[in-house]
Amino acid sequence: MAEIKPIRAWRYNNALQSQIEQLTSPLFDVVSEKQREALYKQELNSIHLSVPKGPDASDHAAETLERWKKAGIVKQDMLPGIYVYYQYFNLPGSAKELVRKGFVCFIKAYDWEEKMILRHENTTPKSVNDRIEILEKTQLNVSATHGLYSDPDFELEQYMDESMQSPLSEIEDYQGVREVISVIHDARVIKKFIEKIAPQKIILADGHHRYEGSMLYRKKMMEQNPNHTGKEAYNYHMMYLTNGDSDDLRILPTHRLIHNIPSFSEEAIMEALREDFIIKPIENSSEINEIILGKRWAFGLIFKENTYKIRLKPDKIDTMKWPFPDVVKHLDLTVLHYFFIEKILGVKGKDQRSSEYISFERNFPNCLTKVMREEAQCALITKEISMEQVYQVCKSGYTMPQKSTYFYPKTICGFLFSSIKEDEFSLPPYFRL
Repeated sequence: MAEIKPIRAWRYNNALQSQIEQLTSPLFDVVSEKQREALYKQELNSIHLSVPKGPDASDHAAETLERWKKAGIVKQDMLPGIYVYYQYFNLPGSAKELVRKGFVCFIKAYDWEEKMILRHENTTPKSVNDRIEILEKTQLNVSATHGLYSDPDFELEQYMDESMQSPLSEIEDYQGVREVISVIHDARVIKKFIEKIAPQKIILADGHHRYEGSMLYRKKMMEQNPNHTGKEAYNYHMMYLTNGDSDDLRILPTHRLIHNIPSFSEEAIMEALREDFIIKPIENSSEINEIILGKRWAFGLIFKENTYKIRLKPDKIDTMKWPFPDVVKHLDLTVLHYFFIEKILGVKGKDQRSSEYISFERNFPNCLTKVMREEAQCALITKEISMEQVYQVCKSGYTMPQKSTYFYPKTICGFLFSSIKEDEFSLPPYFRL
């Protein structure tokens, strides 16, 4: 069963709630250098816990946390709760307001092999190690990862909507998203959430590095504790759970930028493409992201002077040598990474996750700008994938190429933190589920 628990959250004190918008920060893997430097200047911003600065960053985060606790800057809620978290947003070109509804709780940090938490992306060791080090020093989950549960009848939504009548915090974030959080303390209602999640497998939508950090820390502590019971605080991880059956779940594409390939030649690339791809020149590069929509295995290829729609010849898919099941092999991004990045650019699949030649950009206009400024040699424009594809890959036990999904909007850091110190984790004796 997928075991979840309520949290006795640490939050900024009541006096600081009036300025909570200035205390929140983007997640560690999306915050830009420019954003970081601006946020570091704010002494009480949550970035000092999530992305601490300096060579002894994790020690700095731990010292900052203890100082904030002693000064009462952050205080722990007396009662444990399920923290309801709604994100109101619009997509470009649409006036319709969408809302992603979910809740934040503890969930056991299951090993991948237990198949309770299902992943669709691989991680990079350095990022995981950074997350473990901060977790170990602070004993704090600073930001929730994002998981998907199933509730086709929307049974939990009535309780979340009711809780939202009395919000704790509300801001407009750096994405232009309205973020609202509230809390459910009623043990009878919390039990309904626990029972709904218990029989399910959870799809990990976002936060693979943070989740794996908690998972590996749990394994380390289990090995060190001969009296391990499974109920200790180190077994748990903070997660934001949203309904995978909701229509307001959005996955945006992440494009690829190519840099610093030795002896890079547009002419040689175009010649090599003819073996596997159908090529069509596009006059207006700003339209390529729309031109490829709805077309299987189609991509935009942008050079400084020329733009093309490239589409894999259907009979070429069976020539792929990567040993994946069809559910992975037939993904657009697998096709791109094999037939273009490996076969044409020469960056082998095993090297692509850590390659200095590849970077990722969600913003399409930024791709155009970087190529025009020669900050990138070319841009590979991709399409979004579907939730059904995510589910199928998770069930297969395999993973997608890196940065395949961008679940939008991103959550933020700073609304609440969850401690895995035993005396701060345990439920009070008067609270019974």
